Amino acid sequence: MTAPRPEFPGVEAPALREAEARNLCTDCGVSRLEDPKACGRACQFIQPDYPALEARVHGRARDPARPDELHFGPFRRMVRAALKAPREGAQWTGIATRLAERLLETDAVDVVLTVAPDPDDRWKPVPVMVTRADGMAHVRGMRMGYSPLIALIEPVRAKGYKRVAVIGIPCQVYALRALETELDLDALYVIGTPCSDNTTTERFHQFLALLSDQPGAITYLEFRADYQVELRFEDGRRKTIPFLKLPISKLPPDFFPLTCRTCVDYTNVLADITVGYMGGEGEQWLLVRNARGEALLDLIADEAALAEPGSKGKRQTAVTGFIANTERAAGGLPLRAMPDWARPIAAWLMPKIGPRGLEFARARVEMKASETVLHLRRQEPRRMKNMIPDHVWRLVAPYGLKPEAGERGEHDPPGS
Repeated sequence: MTAPRPEFPGVEAPALREAEARNLCTDCGVSRLEDPKACGRACQFIQPDYPALEARVHGRARDPARPDELHFGPFRRMVRAALKAPREGAQWTGIATRLAERLLETDAVDVVLTVAPDPDDRWKPVPVMVTRADGMAHVRGMRMGYSPLIALIEPVRAKGYKRVAVIGIPCQVYALRALETELDLDALYVIGTPCSDNTTTERFHQFLALLSDQPGAITYLEFRADYQVELRFEDGRRKTIPFLKLPISKLPPDFFPLTCRTCVDYTNVLADITVGYMGGEGEQWLLVRNARGEALLDLIADEAALAEPGSKGKRQTAVTGFIANTERAAGGLPLRAMPDWARPIAAWLMPKIGPRGLEFARARVEMKASETVLHLRRQEPRRMKNMIPDHVWRLVAPYGLKPEAGERGEHDPPGS
């Protein structure tokens, strides 16, 4: 069992079993359950069935005929959003944690499952159960690294909690939904955040060291939709770095694990509400997916400024360039670095002429889909027919990526 960490009032970090050894695993927590074989039916990296789970959770699977559902999954509406009073310590304005806080304030749930910072490392996630609304202040902000959040379902059962909320990333949420019917809960609210290109906490510290000569003083990092990375420091300083000036070529080839390079659920389609940034044009971007998602957003209706998301620019050139670089990386070749003289020009142009708003989000989803195909084809070709859903093949088809013999599952519709 892993030892629990120090706790705040209303925030408990239970001891968890050690993880079972797994290939292609993000340690969502299922392998730490009493029955670790549950991974076989709960893992998105084994044989996911998104259409079936989408239909069970939302009442229908994604409909490619509806605008943007091919890219983002089923939803009722999308909005740009920001809390009128941003919460201190939050990654953006604090919508995800405020939603969960409101569930506790209104006695809609008994407990919220989420992650808190490790007392010894602000970036390391620790799975916690929060039972008091004021406890949510201690879990604000971004963590980086694997977190066995779903292992908390056993302590939840042991304490008799029946009304549960979860703030989770896609691999955690897929596992939760796959096991949901076995949990005997009276209520489950899922607040999802998009996730991509995760890595271990230790690797993340290496990345921070490439961005600043004071990596230990960095308290905040965000990849923004304006093609900038924002850093904040303990002394209040802020620093922005254009994407094109990031030292990506200096990272080791395995910096991003294969799991995170082959994730097919960037937008967390099985959440009741997805709280992200990609389509927000500087604000947060919410996808309200079902009636529970509507009820969640209603909880902060008076506290949030909402607007229709915008869309500008064209994504095809950016995605095509990404695919070319990914093909090189998947083949073990070095990434093509832009000449130093051209980087400031490109960094100035991208926020002005590159894809923005929903077009930026579409571009990012297509990039992730192509990355999945190319890396699996190179490293785990036998997994492709089970791991890649039909909608991913649809997303990459316009860029000439077609399934080869044995790469498409038998369950996929013919001719799609």
